[in-house]
Amino acid sequence: MTLAVKFWGVRGSIACPSPEHVVYGGNTSCIEVFAGDQRIILDAGTGIRGLGQEFVRDKIKRSTLLLTHSHWDHINGFPFFAPAFMPNNDFGVYAGHLSAQGGIENVLASQMSNPLFPVPLEALQANLRFLDFIAGESWNQGDVKIITAPLNHPNGATGYRIEHGGRSMVYVTDTEHVVGKPDARVLGLIEGADLVIYDCTYTDAEFPAKIGWGHSTWQEGVRLCKAARVRQLAIFHHDPDHDDDFMNKLEAEARKEWKGALVSREQMILTPGL
Repeated sequence: MTLAVKFWGVRGSIACPSPEHVVYGGNTSCIEVFAGDQRIILDAGTGIRGLGQEFVRDKIKRSTLLLTHSHWDHINGFPFFAPAFMPNNDFGVYAGHLSAQGGIENVLASQMSNPLFPVPLEALQANLRFLDFIAGESWNQGDVKIITAPLNHPNGATGYRIEHGGRSMVYVTDTEHVVGKPDARVLGLIEGADLVIYDCTYTDAEFPAKIGWGHSTWQEGVRLCKAARVRQLAIFHHDPDHDDDFMNKLEAEARKEWKGALVSREQMILTPGL
């Protein structure tokens, strides 16, 4: 398996543990990327708890966590990531939007400080390496290439492109588009990608009332992917108000619009390029 993606949390804004959010899932953003022998985590929403349990079962002791940003729905699962409490484990935690604001370690420590949380960051026994960079930088991690770009979101956010074995996937959430003006930075990041996971929180009909909230639409995702010659779009970051019935109708409409589009679900596994 050269490159594969597993979805652990696909919801945006707030977790939705309800009977109306079962088919697609109610956990917030967390994705696992299998790149050769590396396991890379994208975001630490509530979905990371289940991923951590699997890491413990599979005895995975090393990984990289790439954070798009530090809004609550993307980091509030981190204190429940069981492998971080275990000695002899090693995790690099990256963020591209906080270099001038004290860094990601400070943000995660604040989230786990009194009176917000009873267990401090210092209680985690794994070797945690916190690395801040500036969105737009790129680096090689063994035989995996990671390319980043800044996104249009309140307080900043970072998009990630991961390349391995001749295949590529791109994670673009949370970002807001400008109607009629495709985001050149996003187009450059996703150009020719096998899979793009895109912030599709709203529909085009809903979007005018949500301008300034920092999110995009599935229709814009389709437009961007067509323009950038992307093979497949995974609709992601579902609005909490979009229950299973809504998402069923949305998926049918998206598939009719473009055969390369699908709606992400928890536990779904995709193999970009296959």
